[in-house]
Amino acid sequence: MKLSKRMQRLASLVTEGNRLADVGTDHGYIPIALVQEGKIPHAIAMDVNAGPLSRAIEHIRESGLSTYIETRQSDGLAGLLPKEADTVLIAGMGGMLTVRILEGGGHCLGTVKELILQPQSDIQEVRRWLGLHGFQIVAEDVVCEEGKYYPMMRSVPGPADQLSEAELHYGKLGLQRSPEVLFCWLGEKLAGYEKILDALGKKEKSVSWRGAELERQTALIRQILAKLP
Repeated sequence: MKLSKRMQRLASLVTEGNRLADVGTDHGYIPIALVQEGKIPHAIAMDVNAGPLSRAIEHIRESGLSTYIETRQSDGLAGLLPKEADTVLIAGMGGMLTVRILEGGGHCLGTVKELILQPQSDIQEVRRWLGLHGFQIVAEDVVCEEGKYYPMMRSVPGPADQLSEAELHYGKLGLQRSPEVLFCWLGEKLAGYEKILDALGKKEKSVSWRGAELERQTALIRQILAKLP
């Protein structure tokens, strides 16, 4: 199974030998690739919608892996039992939906060894949730694919580090696997924010909530960029 660059990087974060639960599996590509490589012995491919799950079932069957990859229609982690998975992968969803799924997984997350997360938005809320619920972020990465940037992280049970506001939004530099991509991503975001601020004008910037938030974000990005080598 040939994976996209984003999916390859997500798959690389999964610990060898772990049993995987892929939440929102869509086509089931990551579980298929990991089992084919022999990196994992078993996976549960989960999706809330019947359509994507039926596509995953078809791909799994075509790959001859039905013995190794189960499929379940499940709203988030509701269909996962304790001790069934070592790794939980949640990728390609909004940050607040990711948090909601994690919140609903209290019955099974206590036996999980790692979380691989790639929220599409509100990543600071995901990092905040992890810190408040006994998970430590041990690896981060940013992947650029077709002009879009995808931040992702690996988290394990353990005492969380105290994160600054900049680190909540953009991650800890020491955990970045691709700091050069992080630099490009932050530079692009900074240029975009500055362009909007210029368009707003001085008067509106000082009185609008949007202008104040954009100025705060540009300051946070500059903090991170100043620390990059």
